[in-house]
Amino acid sequence: MSVPVLFAETQLQFIWIRATPEAKVIIIFLAVASIFVWGTMIAKSMQMRRARKLNLFFEKEFRAQKNVLGIFDRRLQVDGCPLFAVYNEGCIELDQRLKIKGEGGTEGRDKFVTLKSMEHIKRTLEGAVARESLKLESGLILLAIAVSGAPFLGLLGTVWGVMDTFAAVGRMGRADLPTMAPGVSAALVTTVAGLLVAIPSMFAYNYLVHSLRVRTVELDNFAQELVSKMETEYLREQ
Repeated sequence: MSVPVLFAETQLQFIWIRATPEAKVIIIFLAVASIFVWGTMIAKSMQMRRARKLNLFFEKEFRAQKNVLGIFDRRLQVDGCPLFAVYNEGCIELDQRLKIKGEGGTEGRDKFVTLKSMEHIKRTLEGAVARESLKLESGLILLAIAVSGAPFLGLLGTVWGVMDTFAAVGRMGRADLPTMAPGVSAALVTTVAGLLVAIPSMFAYNYLVHSLRVRTVELDNFAQELVSKMETEYLREQ
């Protein structure tokens, strides 16, 4: 088992020694970029998974309550749950619209809100949905850049290395395998490095974009359901 490993390590060392300075810079840059890419993939996957679980939990609680403001009045907090964030902002706006001042400066709640107030609540919910969608989307641009940019960086290093190899062959005046093979192999390793960054990023990006679309649809549907319940309970009939 140790012989193939040592042979593989020797090959990599052989290629690295003969790589051009430009190729080494590109490989180091891609290696650093790979660390950030993998960190983003892991963090976003955990965020999407946590959001899905919390959404399921909150949705059950929401459907079980009798009054649309039931969870809000209990002052429950579900940090990291997109549905709760939308619900909480909508309920804060509804609560402000329902507040009335009684005798002695005490505050109470009116039974109904006007159609104009309900329109304000709808816009608040739309803004909350947009903000939560942007939170879930943040960081995906790094994966998109890695998918599209890493192969081109690798190709740049390969073309540069091949160009240097042919220039060296021209100066030496002979083109044989021992002369060209080390330079070409060292040049091709940058393309391999670029693909090693781009391929995992591509799969992760597609998976996360699909998860983002699902979460966004959940937010839109929930906001519509929430508005419908608020209108049923609190909208004054004209």
